[in-house]
Amino acid sequence: MAKFNTIDDMDLDGKVVLTRVDVNVPVEDGQVTDTTRIDKIVPTVKDIQAKGGIPVLLAHFDRPKGQRVEGMSLRQIVPALEAALGQPVVFADDCIGGPAKRVVAALQPGQVALMENTRFHAGEEQNDGTFAASLAALGGAYVNDAFSAAHRAHASTEGLARLMYAGAGRLMEAELKALDAALGDPQRPVMAVVGGAKVSTKLDLLTNLVEKVDHLVIGGGMANTFMVAKGVEVGKSLAERDMADTARAILEKADATGCKIHLPVDIVVAREFKAGAASETLPVDQCPADAMILDAGPETVEALRQAMTACKTLIWNGPLGAFEIEPFDAATNAAARAAAELTAQGQLVSVAGGGDTVAALNKAGAAEEFTFISTAGGAFLEWMEGKTLPGVAALEAAKR
Repeated sequence: MAKFNTIDDMDLDGKVVLTRVDVNVPVEDGQVTDTTRIDKIVPTVKDIQAKGGIPVLLAHFDRPKGQRVEGMSLRQIVPALEAALGQPVVFADDCIGGPAKRVVAALQPGQVALMENTRFHAGEEQNDGTFAASLAALGGAYVNDAFSAAHRAHASTEGLARLMYAGAGRLMEAELKALDAALGDPQRPVMAVVGGAKVSTKLDLLTNLVEKVDHLVIGGGMANTFMVAKGVEVGKSLAERDMADTARAILEKADATGCKIHLPVDIVVAREFKAGAASETLPVDQCPADAMILDAGPETVEALRQAMTACKTLIWNGPLGAFEIEPFDAATNAAARAAAELTAQGQLVSVAGGGDTVAALNKAGAAEEFTFISTAGGAFLEWMEGKTLPGVAALEAAKR
């Protein structure tokens, strides 16, 4: 487990606490349409206040590339932030300089401020030392609660932790504890479910996991590439035939490390990729030449359920089929519900993450039973790939 300060370890009384959050939420016509990320930062803000600190929120929004773009101002999320926190939020028109200094200087205990988009300054993404120092001058402590941005070495995610008394917020702490339980020091056996369209986009992930887990389930279009590598015809299915050698190398590595690879044993095929298309379930080696594999079949799901029952830990990233359209969501739904049931019974620690994954688990009605659902996206994937996350490494190096 990574070693770093948490809010519990920090003396925040009377300090302005620069608090890096991720409130990069969807906005339409100036209105926030999904407050999930905003809701998740509330415990950190409240706990900083409970320890006598004054939270000053730092965040990015969209990709203004170092320019002030009014449509990317964080001002538009203030109403949603106030609703989530149950109190007024003071807004500063900049995150450094005069506007920021004046707002911070006027803050009283119990108040909260939100600084303007850090990415309005090129120094943010460049992790520029001068820009980081200008941010640091505003406060007396730094709390990073944006695990979802921890894979970026930016001034507000990495640079500040090296300049200030620093620690992790509640969401960052929860993410790191959950991920450590899933891969760092897990209860074994461990199963990983990895789905998605292309092996090429998840090569680092697969290569890392075959060394870390006991069971690796490969689903979606990626499974087709592995079947091609094994000499199985997949008709008109999505498959990266030029990645067959890579797939074979991963299979060989899994054999060497004792990781059991699970591929479909039966498939659901159709001639059209559309909702309600006529489909049939066939053995994996009987895909018609004019058909596409769009889901795993019920025998595959049952085999996965049985393997899952024998495991203690599950980490999930990606669907098993074309889950967006019926009836090709059946395998993902059934496997997700099996995992949820085992988790609810206390037999499984289940951690999931990635955009499509969260959507698929929500669609299956399984997300609430999972032990932990990461909202981190890219950071979650890079962690699964075994990469060092700059935002986390900076917290580990910070003064304690």
